[in-house]
Amino acid sequence: MNRRPRRNRKSEVIRDMVAETEVSAKNLIFPLFILDGTEKNIEISSMPGIFRKSPDEVYREIELCMELGLKSFALFPVVEESLKDPFAKVSYDKSFFYLKAIREIKQKFPESVIMTDVAMDPYSSHGHDGVYKNGKILNDETLPILGHMALAQAEAGADIIGPSDMMDGRVGFLRQALDENGYSDVSIMAYTAKYASSFYGPFREALDSAPKFGNKKTYQMDFRNQKEALVEAELDIAEGADMIMVKPALAYLDVISQLKNTFSVPIAAYNVSGEYAMVKASSAKGWIDEELAVLEMLTAIRRAGASQILTYFAKQFLL
Repeated sequence: MNRRPRRNRKSEVIRDMVAETEVSAKNLIFPLFILDGTEKNIEISSMPGIFRKSPDEVYREIELCMELGLKSFALFPVVEESLKDPFAKVSYDKSFFYLKAIREIKQKFPESVIMTDVAMDPYSSHGHDGVYKNGKILNDETLPILGHMALAQAEAGADIIGPSDMMDGRVGFLRQALDENGYSDVSIMAYTAKYASSFYGPFREALDSAPKFGNKKTYQMDFRNQKEALVEAELDIAEGADMIMVKPALAYLDVISQLKNTFSVPIAAYNVSGEYAMVKASSAKGWIDEELAVLEMLTAIRRAGASQILTYFAKQFLL
C-alpha cells in the first residue's frame, strides 16, 4: 500500500501539523445580554453560564475576555416592558441605557469590536420585528424605524450593525442612511439567511422578546429552503452588506457552505441559544464530553465556511 492515510494521524503533533481547520479567538464573537441598573448578574435558566448583566458587569466581562484575546462582542438589550411600544421608539432615544453602554464600552475598550442588533422585537410591545397592522407585519413601514435605530447605534460607537429583522430592502436602506449621515465606515453584517427556527427559545427568554401572537414565518426563512438563501445573499450584497450571516448554524451547515462557495464576502454563522442549551443539558446529564463537543461543533461551523462565529461558548472555549 503506497498510500496509508493513517500515517498522517499517528501522533497528536502530526495531526495538528496537517489539520485543515482551526478555531481561534479571532474567529469568535461573544453575544452579551445587557440590562439597565448596576451590580446585576442574573443567570438565564435555559442557558447555564450565561447571564443578563448590568453595564458595570458587562465592562468587567469584556475586560476578562480581552485578556483572553477575545475582542468582538454582540450586544443585545434587555428592555423593560414599560418602555416597549408598537414602534420601538426607545431604541433610538439617546438617553437609553443600551446606547449609553455602547459609548462607555468604546471609551473603555477602544480596541474592541462592538456589534449591535437592529430589529424591533426587543423593543416592540408585540414582540415582532416589524410594524404590525391588521394582522400583518408591514415591510416598508418598518424600514425608517430600523434606520433611526441604526443611526443611533452608529452614533454611540457601534463598529458593526447587525440587521436581524429580515425585512426586504433593509440593508440598502440602512447603508444609505449610514452613508448620508457620515457613518460610511460602519460595517453591516446582515442576518441574510435567518431561518424561522425552533432553536431560538432560550434567547427569547433572555430578552423576554417572544412574539405575543403568531410566529415569524412571513419574514424569517423557511427551513426547508436552501436556494432561497442564495437569493437573500445576492440582494444583501448588492445593497451593501459587508458580511452575511446564517442563523442558526448547526442545522444549516449546508447553507453556510453554499454561500461560502458562491460569494466572496465573509460568511458568519450564529451558534444560537438552543444549540448552546442542548450541549449544556447533555453535558449536565453526563451524556457527552462538553469540552470536546464544543470544539467539534465550532470546528464544523468553521469547516463549512464561516469566518466568524457568534457563540455563547466563546469565552468558555478560550479559558
